[in-house]
Amino acid sequence: MQDPPQRPLLSRRPSAPLAGSICVPGDKSISHRALMFGALAVGETAISGLLEGEDVLRTAAAMRALGAEVVQDGPGAWRVAGRGVGGLVEPADVLDMGNSGTAARLLCGILASLPIFAVMTGDASLRRRPMRRVTEPLAMCGARFAGREGGRLPLAIEGAGEALPLEYRVPVPSAQVKSALLLCGLNAPGITRIEEPEATRDHSENMLRHFGAVVRVEAAGAGRVIELDGQPELRAADVVVPGDPSSAAFPLAAALLVPGSRLRIAGVGLNPLRTGLFATLREMGAVLAVENARTEGGEPVGDIVVEYVALRGIEVPAERAPSMIDEYPILAVVAACAVGTTRMRGLKELRVKESDRLSATAAMLAGNGVRVTIEGDDLIVEGGGIPGGGRVATHMDHRLAMSALVMGLASRDGVGVDDASFIDTSFPGFVGLINDAIGNGGAPALVAG
Repeated sequence: MQDPPQRPLLSRRPSAPLAGSICVPGDKSISHRALMFGALAVGETAISGLLEGEDVLRTAAAMRALGAEVVQDGPGAWRVAGRGVGGLVEPADVLDMGNSGTAARLLCGILASLPIFAVMTGDASLRRRPMRRVTEPLAMCGARFAGREGGRLPLAIEGAGEALPLEYRVPVPSAQVKSALLLCGLNAPGITRIEEPEATRDHSENMLRHFGAVVRVEAAGAGRVIELDGQPELRAADVVVPGDPSSAAFPLAAALLVPGSRLRIAGVGLNPLRTGLFATLREMGAVLAVENARTEGGEPVGDIVVEYVALRGIEVPAERAPSMIDEYPILAVVAACAVGTTRMRGLKELRVKESDRLSATAAMLAGNGVRVTIEGDDLIVEGGGIPGGGRVATHMDHRLAMSALVMGLASRDGVGVDDASFIDTSFPGFVGLINDAIGNGGAPALVAG
């Protein structure tokens, strides 16, 4: 499989503030799940607002390969005719999940409890990422997995003929692991019981209920216990996908860092297990107003209004990490431009993302003149300077690339990235959106370079 050619970009201080109203792409986590649950339901599910980035399109292709009918009717508008729980069929070819760890890990859960054989691969970045944290507990249902050293892709999966329900305590907070186990439990008789030490994003639980499954959730200290009744008949249910809060983080941060900016980001998902960054930015001094609050498809949604303000460094507690695990690179950029020191605690999970995001984030800052250190699993950023002047190695990591480009908007000498091609996996149109948000007809700030 050939990976896409590199696309270097340069980001520089804009000639005018960011202004107006924008929309960010649909929530990636919910988009993946909408396609998967639609394929596992009986009947036809209509999805609006689906993220059409490469990651989600890989999930759509995988669901087709497994026998579901997946049709695009228009921008963001899709239909899925499902085959029911246990009704998916053996794929005729290798399932290529591209750069998407979420799609790969959740799909392992679906395949583990089906009596079929499948092989899964991905791009160079995904082939480096660990899968054993998912495959080891899934094997307890009776499935068998064979992969490269460390359980990495390519991965051969032989699903269980008669899957057993799972009972498992997730050792490290991970919504992907939890969701994979719940998806496996759908096709197993009895009750699947998952305990997580800290509450992680609950889109899977919300969507399971939306499609008719019986899910019980109880608090257990700082964490939760989730029980799923196996072998339900999921019923088709339309899904409205809200704007992705992880994607909204980038234009939001840009507005906080470019003097004079005032930006409205419409229709953003506000699930409380996804909004740790918003809470953190408020503690740093940001004023984030939520307007037009509403509920869509079981998820809270609202418009976020943000404007430039001077920020201060803070200490971010480790227990907040599950609610903002994808946002630490962009938070580190904001911290570099704040006054004082910001310490982000408990970032072990960042080491197993698209890249070792902890080390890569530190390198991104250091290469642009920011004083930064790693102590154990903590990231410590010394703010107060004006970063810039460096070129960032993105390691095929879309969030690292976008974070570096936002940093360039607050820089004196600009920031370059070696490759921005992977941004489209989660945020198609990112470059155009940022350039279009520069008010008064200002010149583009993100340009080829």
